[in-house]
Amino acid sequence: MSTSVAPLEMVDTDRYPLTDPDRPAWRETVGRTRAELAEAGCSVLADFIRPELHDLLREECAALEPHAYTKIEKVNAYNTAIDEPLPEDHPGRTIMERGNAFVARDRIPASSIISRLYTSPLFRRFVADCFGLPELHELADPLSGLTLNVIAPGRAHPWHFDTNTHTVSMLTQAADDGGTFEYCPGIRSAADENFPAVRSVLAVDTRPVRRLALRPGDLQLFKGRFALHRVSTVKGGIARHSAIFAYSERPGVIGSAERTRQLFGRVLPAHLAGRAVRGDELLD
Repeated sequence: MSTSVAPLEMVDTDRYPLTDPDRPAWRETVGRTRAELAEAGCSVLADFIRPELHDLLREECAALEPHAYTKIEKVNAYNTAIDEPLPEDHPGRTIMERGNAFVARDRIPASSIISRLYTSPLFRRFVADCFGLPELHELADPLSGLTLNVIAPGRAHPWHFDTNTHTVSMLTQAADDGGTFEYCPGIRSAADENFPAVRSVLAVDTRPVRRLALRPGDLQLFKGRFALHRVSTVKGGIARHSAIFAYSERPGVIGSAERTRQLFGRVLPAHLAGRAVRGDELLD
């Protein structure tokens, strides 16, 4: 693992000056990111991890793939019960198969690049500023805070909306083919669910769909509550890997036992201690 890489030395701090929030480059980067989030709900900071460390990033995360817990599920775009009674034309009646898997935080070495980044107060401050938030906290959950998402060949993460407001992720291994992040920014709002447009995309209307050509080491900031999005089917012989950095505007967030078991196939004493909070910050 990357024990020789000091915290934040893995970041291209010339482009992304995490160590000096008072530099004009910080304000410029944050301003550009905020503008992209306001316009499209998504911003990609290319080569956030220095290119010379991309191979190490991939190798560290690829070594974790055997620890991924896989649960193939039938889902809808709203992450609600698929047997819930809905009107005949409701897009929630479109059922899809979700095949992504998660490596839990307690399987990820503290020495790894993604763990060092996740626990860095400077990185957390930078992300909070990009989202226009006063501060962010690591999750207190021992499994959900930092995870590796694995989508094996032939699998996909189908169209859905997030319940969480802010998502921070980083591609660490690209698929041979497919595995493309696709999204429809602002397809719904707090005032209008816009069911006809959602139903149209689920029926393969590609007109509102944007696609991202993500590369390993790119940092992605995303607001997925109002943007329908998916990762398309992975093709070829290599799984798609992405690190998910889960933060909360509140301290002490721990997931429910039910949700934790669904994601990881197990729970720990912290999930059974009566302090669980089903926060918006947990994985979707």
